[in-house]
Amino acid sequence: MERKNRPTSIGKPPHLPQPTVDLSNNVVTATLPTGESAQVHLFGATVTSWKTSDGKERLFLSTAADLTGKKPIRGGVPIVFPVFGPPPKDHETSQLPQHGFARNNTWEFMGKSSSESTDSKSDDSVKLDFGLSSSMLPEDTKNKWPYEFGLVYSVTLSKSTLKVQLQVQNKGEKPFDFQCLFHTYFTVNDISQTTVSGLEGTQYIDKVQKAQTFTEKHDALPIEGETDRVYTTPALPPIVVKEGGKETLVITRDSLPDVTVWNGWVDKIAGMGDFEPKDGWKRYLCIEPGFVSSWTKLEAGEAWEGSTVAEAKL
Repeated sequence: MERKNRPTSIGKPPHLPQPTVDLSNNVVTATLPTGESAQVHLFGATVTSWKTSDGKERLFLSTAADLTGKKPIRGGVPIVFPVFGPPPKDHETSQLPQHGFARNNTWEFMGKSSSESTDSKSDDSVKLDFGLSSSMLPEDTKNKWPYEFGLVYSVTLSKSTLKVQLQVQNKGEKPFDFQCLFHTYFTVNDISQTTVSGLEGTQYIDKVQKAQTFTEKHDALPIEGETDRVYTTPALPPIVVKEGGKETLVITRDSLPDVTVWNGWVDKIAGMGDFEPKDGWKRYLCIEPGFVSSWTKLEAGEAWEGSTVAEAKL
């Protein structure tokens, strides 16, 4: 029997576009429906591209960067672990190369997870997970740093933001010390118009000035020559990059009390064979959150985690 006032059936919500992830030629590419994208090379798990929805590239990558897996990639976001800079001679990392081995070994892509929109007002995001463990290292590296470890590196792409997070696990029976840092190369339009805020009143080691320690006096630090400073900021204030007085990036951190600010300027860049174009020093600035002013000790079975988020403003 037909009902005269039968209720209408409930329609299914329209299927909305969702984030896509592709793995090809050892490169993972993630794209959001709103146009944001990121690329991560399995070699070093190095993020080499982060574009916002306007198509603007937010990371600097040298045009001469070696993407063949023969040497660390110059630009993007290389991962520094388990030592920052040249290893100390009297430390367990002493036989390792500068900045350790995470950036010059091939990682495993462990998969993706995403927050999928149920309505047009939701913000999509996608998280990519990568892994590196002691069993994946060449024997020569294992001999130089004989510890059982596991690294899980997560790259999360969201609207206007890129988050990177590293978890360090001690899977062995012996404790080990480590340092870590995200060696992030950001693009700028003009380094002479660029300032960095959020560091006033904090101490820093100036590697250009024979590693002497100073206190930052600038509210907005200008970049006026070769700059290589490691700031220690226990309160974790946001780091704000401005160009022409306008905010372009805001960088926040969790469990990463140190920040390196680096631009090699004319002479330093001229001597780098894998840095092109040679006037590229005008168009990049490294803001590198990390834990490098001291060592973090992990006992057997322990884990540590730190992360940073870059938000594009313009």
